[in-house]
Amino acid sequence: MVEVTTLPEALAAIGHPGTASSRRPVLRSADATLITLATLEPTGTPVWHGLWIDARGVRPLGPTVPSSLIADRGKVAPATILLTDLVQAAYRSCLEWVESLGERLDALEGKPDPAPLPELGALLHALAGARKQLVRLEVLVAELDGPLASSFPGVAALLPEFRGEVTHLDEVTGGQAQGVRDLVAIRNAVEANRLATAANELGAASNGIAALANTSNLRMLGVAYVALVLALVSVVVLIPNTAATILGMPSAGWVPGIWVDGILIVLAIVPMAVVFSRPWVWRTLRGLPSYERRTAEGLADLPEVPVRDADPHASLIPRPR
Repeated sequence: MVEVTTLPEALAAIGHPGTASSRRPVLRSADATLITLATLEPTGTPVWHGLWIDARGVRPLGPTVPSSLIADRGKVAPATILLTDLVQAAYRSCLEWVESLGERLDALEGKPDPAPLPELGALLHALAGARKQLVRLEVLVAELDGPLASSFPGVAALLPEFRGEVTHLDEVTGGQAQGVRDLVAIRNAVEANRLATAANELGAASNGIAALANTSNLRMLGVAYVALVLALVSVVVLIPNTAATILGMPSAGWVPGIWVDGILIVLAIVPMAVVFSRPWVWRTLRGLPSYERRTAEGLADLPEVPVRDADPHASLIPRPR
């Protein structure tokens, strides 16, 4: 077996090359077993440690971890002391990091306004990193309850303490994760209410536009009716006026005067009789006062404003209050 002195060398020797660790805390080969755990710095950055187990015994890899107080060093095997120190260091550092995250969570919960989503996302990400280390501890404790225990004499007496610590850490991280999810739900509800308010304002503005369009259509209809009346009057007047112009020319001097008078009388009476004998013409004329009023209202609502006096930031539609 190749001699290993660092954690990357151990990972490479056991078939898992890398600079930190694999997803599993216990890796085995035909000749050796490698245990990897991480301690978390105050910033949450993991620092990896390992225990190399082969025919020559158990050797620590990576930075030195603080001594544990739960094992009696005079009664416990050195290999078990190394394991206990590593497990305790990983547990304490993870718990301290989770407690610092809890302080951040308490600060966010104490604010009157919902926390920003980026802060909540960062907190959830940090908790997810802590729970990864928790899962590694859970897997290692389960392994220590099996064949791995033979490498650490007396570890069976320490397993209840390990399980209690893992359970406590699981409860703390689970509670904090639920608290963050609750804040995210509150934030989502606030954003949903804002979107609903904006949608209501847009709906009100749309209704205002539709009302203005309907009013404009009615007033334009009034203008069209007035134009129609003017066109009818023009038809009645234009025909005899055109005939009088033609018959008054020097080229029509040969037409007897009596014929001129007759033609003008006929052209004045016939168009008037044809136009004003239609029922719809009379209905249009009877409604002329209302059309005129609508037209006047429409013109009054469209004042002419010089370009230099117009406010480019003025709203065309009043916002609802």
